[in-house]
Amino acid sequence: MSLRLGVNIDHVATIRNARGASYPEPIRAAELALAAGADGITAHLREDRRHIADADIELLSDLCRRRGRPLNLEMAVTDEMVGIGVRHRPHAACLVPERREEVTTEGGLDVVRGQNRVKDAVLALRAVGCRVSLFVEADPVQIAASAEAGAQVVELHTGAYCDAVRADDADRATTILDRLAKGAVEAHRLGLEVHAGHGIDYATVAPIAAIPQVAELNIGHFLIGEAIFVGLPEAIRRMRQLMDAARLQTEQAA
Repeated sequence: MSLRLGVNIDHVATIRNARGASYPEPIRAAELALAAGADGITAHLREDRRHIADADIELLSDLCRRRGRPLNLEMAVTDEMVGIGVRHRPHAACLVPERREEVTTEGGLDVVRGQNRVKDAVLALRAVGCRVSLFVEADPVQIAASAEAGAQVVELHTGAYCDAVRADDADRATTILDRLAKGAVEAHRLGLEVHAGHGIDYATVAPIAAIPQVAELNIGHFLIGEAIFVGLPEAIRRMRQLMDAARLQTEQAA
């Protein structure tokens, strides 16, 4: 299975908003990302508009349509956000948990407890042609609930694995990576496409990319940070090289 790279450009907007200026422009980052080998663009329109704003979604939607590349719009399961998704009709909509006080998304969506609300959002977005993904932990119960809710995709939360690697906790990292691999197998068995994302950097991408059922990685914060030092195109090219090499090694071992 080929492995796609979605680049999240939220934190270009974070830098812009820190000064209340008009730059750096997320749309320019998206153009550079696509030119450098990204397969699509990801953006999270938060309820408090802390980074990406409504006007950015307009521009990104137009760019991705003109370039024939997918826009993956991450959003909370709220009437406002689902309404925005229905209006813009991005190629993909990823439903995520969201709390105003969190710095970043801290875990997977609890599909089981929010079953009816999640299912209604999935149906509304699918009705206008969006490919709907649910951002979940690699938990077989949550994965099964995602399939029951009508999602076509699950994006497995990789944050805990990446944190364990950075903390040099090899045992914990191994345990979580095994859980991710088993979750990917189960999701694939249920007919769901499998994506993965959150916290991925150069040191953690290869083991995740090596999971054969994973079709897409969504990476943002690290790439925008690395771009400060080497430029966004070079950061993306390096990430692409690492993930492609890991996937090729998996295919050769099969």
